[in-house]
Amino acid sequence: MNAREQCAPGLAQVKYDYTNRIVLVTGAGGGIGRAAAIAFAQAGAQLVLVDLHPAGLQASVACLDGLGLPPLSMQLDISDAKHIKELFDAISQQYGRLDFAFNNAGVEEEAQPLGLGDEALFDRIMRVNVKGVWLCMRAELEMMQKHSCGVIVNTASVAGLASAPRQAIYAASKHAVVGLTKSAAVEYARHGIRINSICPGVVETEMMDRAIARDPARADYIAKLHPIGRVAQADEVAQAALWLCSDGASFVTGHQLTVDGGLLA
Repeated sequence: MNAREQCAPGLAQVKYDYTNRIVLVTGAGGGIGRAAAIAFAQAGAQLVLVDLHPAGLQASVACLDGLGLPPLSMQLDISDAKHIKELFDAISQQYGRLDFAFNNAGVEEEAQPLGLGDEALFDRIMRVNVKGVWLCMRAELEMMQKHSCGVIVNTASVAGLASAPRQAIYAASKHAVVGLTKSAAVEYARHGIRINSICPGVVETEMMDRAIARDPARADYIAKLHPIGRVAQADEVAQAALWLCSDGASFVTGHQLTVDGGLLA
């Protein structure tokens, strides 16, 4: 398999048209973020890609070779307000607007009972998963409100809708993302801005690989949690983001879309 084939999603694509639309994807250096970047690019979007890790970001940019105009890519920390200001200054200078934002960046790194929790880990998960999303949304809403239109999609999790034993801090952070999503959706609905979240089950990404590396016996258990009989592919989650941004979801706001193979059912 060549490098281009490794980058290409393996699922049939629904046809969307995002030609000349400006789309921000955070956490674009792999997994769901990379899949979303490819899917939006295939639909004609002009992309702004953000990730903390330069190697992953460069690999994602390479995956977009031949799919329209080169993206604006920036290596930065979404939990740093100065970095977010630099990002939106660059978007404003280069494009003058932002049509869609997929706030996908997040961390997990937790596998322990709540009573054994580590304060530094708590701070890191909350800083990225909650403060980072809040900082991005704040800047996105300011820019979108100037044009009275736009769509924001946040990556939450089934852990933001239910319990997550041995991942209580992660679950709390994703519940917070759901709270931000619902509240902002109501606040900005009359400004022409729709805001939703995606709540995936387990997805075949590096995050899943880390979880299995910590406990290899969980691999079969994780798959069996999903009534559909397998975990999700990153592109299946990315396609949900494209739909939520599309005109096909024009009356959908404040919604938490589960992409979980029936896990919560």
